[in-house]
Amino acid sequence: MHKYYGDNDKLWLAVDCIVFGFDEEGLKVLLIRRDFEPELGQLSLMGGFVQASEDIDTAAHRVVEKLTGISDIYLEQLQSFGQTDRDPAGRVVSIAYFALINIQDYNTDLGKTHNATWYPAQNVPRLIFDHNQMVEMAKKRLRYKASTKPIGFALLPNKFTIPQLQKLYTAIFETQLDSGNFSRRIHSLGILKRLNEKQRGHSKKGAFYYIFDEDKYRKLEDSGYSFVIK
Repeated sequence: MHKYYGDNDKLWLAVDCIVFGFDEEGLKVLLIRRDFEPELGQLSLMGGFVQASEDIDTAAHRVVEKLTGISDIYLEQLQSFGQTDRDPAGRVVSIAYFALINIQDYNTDLGKTHNATWYPAQNVPRLIFDHNQMVEMAKKRLRYKASTKPIGFALLPNKFTIPQLQKLYTAIFETQLDSGNFSRRIHSLGILKRLNEKQRGHSKKGAFYYIFDEDKYRKLEDSGYSFVIK
């Protein structure tokens, strides 16, 4: 160890991941039941210590993939949490990340291994340490980013209906959106491609499926036109 570092205190560096998913019931957060002390048996975010051989982004991807079985995800660093007393077991600094996954791709067997359960994002129960603060901050960041970037599509299946898309944004913003205005706004962006296929069972007419056209979005972005939903 370098002589200039040797006299300094040691601490642990961890990552904690807020994993968001979306289904017919709304926006969800994936939580685990902790199987070790401190706070044995309590609800927690999925996290882990950063290994000496990896950077923090790699550690966060590893943690999310270990929990969900998904590697190709939207993952964004949120903030560091370094209060001296945040973890009673020792001096731990945690870097929080939030991830967006298609809940249909979630590996339920892995979830069972980690005692993981989806909880409504609007009603997250008490979590250990400062994890509730992390979740609230992640929800706030998600609302901001979803209003200016098409990151919400990462929470949807590859094909979706306009009512499903509206329900997603209603859940993210936690407010009702006018159906007519929302439909006109999203169609005006020109970033959706309609498929010759309808969702059946929800109405007599059915609703057409769409896919997100990333190439069109990139052209829109390059032209200086902003993605604004709300």
